Amino acid sequence: MLLAGIAKSQNKTDFRLVSTAFAEGKPIPSRFTCDSINVSPPLSWSGFPEKTKSFAIIMDDPDAPSETWVHWVMYNIPNTITNLDENKSASAIKATEGLNSWAEKGYNGPCPPGGTHRYIFKLYALDQAVAETKALDKEGLLHAMKGHILAETALTGLFRVN
Repeated sequence: MLLAGIAKSQNKTDFRLVSTAFAEGKPIPSRFTCDSINVSPPLSWSGFPEKTKSFAIIMDDPDAPSETWVHWVMYNIPNTITNLDENKSASAIKATEGLNSWAEKGYNGPCPPGGTHRYIFKLYALDQAVAETKALDKEGLLHAMKGHILAETALTGLFRVN
């Protein structure tokens, strides 16, 4: 079973990230995990700063056995985009897919080896697009965004392999 939901901004804005598939701290439905078709969930956001030029998303599992496991990295999401439909590709919105912990581009959903894990979708509002042309991993993206994050918010869901 999986959990996720609405998140509160870490900044003094009304920046919010939500999903119609799950709520903050609630189970992520199996269709978005290795138990099923493993597609990215629908996400939408609002309340971002006016000076936002682009968005970035990082989804990871801080409860993974050896280190935080990164499931999804997408950046250079245009500031005109305020939602991602289920299974939306980066190319469809002219964004850039980064590398997950499998060293692959794209979404790879929850699939913990045991127990219930938290999956955190972090959304960043940036004052510019990321200039790097090669696919960045989480650490590379965080480095490239340093000094350019206007606001961030998060949505956390839970999942346990059945």
